[in-house]
Amino acid sequence: MNDGGTNSPVKVVVGLGDRAYDILIGSGLIARAGAEIAARLPGIRAAIVTDENVAAAHLDALTQSLESAGIASTAITLPAGEKTKSFAHLQDVVDGVLAARLERGDAVLALGGGVIGDLTGFAAGIVRRGMNFVQLPTSLLAQVDSSVGGKTGINSPHGKNLIGVFHQPRVVLADTDVLDTLPVREFRAGYAEVAKYGLIDRPDFFAWLEKNWREVFSGGPARTEAIAQSCRAKADVVARDEFETGDRALLNLGHTFGHALEAATGYESARLVHGEGVAIGMALAYRFSARMNLASPDDAARVETHLREVGLPWRMADIPGTLPDAERLLGYIAQDKKVSRGALTFILTHGIGQSFIARDVPSSEVLAFLRENHPG
Repeated sequence: MNDGGTNSPVKVVVGLGDRAYDILIGSGLIARAGAEIAARLPGIRAAIVTDENVAAAHLDALTQSLESAGIASTAITLPAGEKTKSFAHLQDVVDGVLAARLERGDAVLALGGGVIGDLTGFAAGIVRRGMNFVQLPTSLLAQVDSSVGGKTGINSPHGKNLIGVFHQPRVVLADTDVLDTLPVREFRAGYAEVAKYGLIDRPDFFAWLEKNWREVFSGGPARTEAIAQSCRAKADVVARDEFETGDRALLNLGHTFGHALEAATGYESARLVHGEGVAIGMALAYRFSARMNLASPDDAARVETHLREVGLPWRMADIPGTLPDAERLLGYIAQDKKVSRGALTFILTHGIGQSFIARDVPSSEVLAFLRENHPG
């Protein structure tokens, strides 16, 4: 596999007909962003949406790259953190784009992690009834998951990502260099989404991660390999089921439990970030599958061992502070987007790499399971 060197990024294509787009993965892509964007969207102006932390590290480099390619830009800088995915900050972005007098054919660029990508994509999808959108993900989680596939949105007090639209980017530029400065907790959180792809339907990839995760963390070819494999896995699913009417829901392995835990902690990143919620959620999904006699307890133990080995939380007891009771947690689960006509839908498993969509899961079974696994 290409090692993602400066002159030769790995390319993954998301095949959506005339809306197909490239994911480029490699070193130096922020410096090359202007040229890559100008080649696809000639003559545009742009708004860059970012957060305070990312702006300090990467905004100047991106602005210079755009300028060198003849792209005039304006920057909209927001606070960092999950709470930025709100109506108030959506309005900040929309107003900033309109104040810059950008036209429908111009572009809105997301420079940041999943929060910035989701919020910016939503704004791009609704301003002037849809503007061009470019993803420049700066976290591992965003590079392997949230920047790919066109899901955008903001959170509600009722739950996570309940307000949004599908709006595909024109290109995704995943600069692997930026991951070198990522705090280890954020890198681990992104790694949960990498492991997810193996656990959904790529058991060989999960086994590879069990052997090579240290090299993924330390950087180099193994990191680029893991990102590219994750993007291919997601691109394949998105091309089959763009609007999540079928098996795209498999990408939500761990998310039904995870989103409920995020809502239960009030989206306080000091307690739980999204990838950590997914890690705990995947462990719970495997344990719940074993409880329902769908999978072997050995598979659940294998997942928990790997998550623990890389330093991720894997049980509700790993979340600092107190959690709402099991009944409240079930209430958050009932708000999940995968609920249909009140019936609970989970992504469960028959084993490593054998996930499936389980509809009409009895709430009584889920409640009993939550009580058994609640740290209180």
